[in-house]
Amino acid sequence: MSEQHNRALVAGFGNVFRRDDGAGPAVINALRVRLGRAPFDPLDDGFDDLGHSVDTIVLHQLVPELSETFKDYALLIFVDAHVGNLPEDIRVETLEATYTQPFVSHQIHPATVLALTQQLYGAAPRTVLLSIRGYDFDFGEGLSAQTAALIEPAVEHILALIAG
Repeated sequence: MSEQHNRALVAGFGNVFRRDDGAGPAVINALRVRLGRAPFDPLDDGFDDLGHSVDTIVLHQLVPELSETFKDYALLIFVDAHVGNLPEDIRVETLEATYTQPFVSHQIHPATVLALTQQLYGAAPRTVLLSIRGYDFDFGEGLSAQTAALIEPAVEHILALIAG
C-alpha cells in the first residue's frame, strides 16, 4: 500500500473534435512525451497503461466507478479547458472531497467522485484541478494558437505538482 502513496494520476478531459475543448487530452499527450511515453491516439483512454508512478488517462466525463481507480493514488490532477470565465490563462485549484452539483446534468463534479472515494475506501487522493483557457470551441480538430501556447506551461505546472 505504501507504493500507492507515491503515485500520481493525471486525467485530461475534453473533446478533441471541439477545438480548444481538446486542451486536456493535448496536455496529457505532451506530458506523456515528457515522461518518455508515446502519445495516445484519439480513441485511447489510457486505462490499459496504468501502473506507472505517474499515470495518465483521458476522460470524456466522470462516473462514480472511477472512485475505485482514484483510491490507488496519492495525487490526482484533473486537466480541462475553461471558456475564459476565469481570470488566469492557467488556473490551479485544490479540490475538496464534497458532494457538489454538476454544471450539467449528465456529468458528476470531480469533488463528488472524491467524496465517493473517501466514503467507499476511507481516503481520497490530494486533488488539483488545472484549467486552461480555451478560445475556440467550434467543431474541428486542433487547438487555437493561443491555447496551444499554454500546453507546455500547463505540463510544467503538472510536473511541479508531482515533484511536490
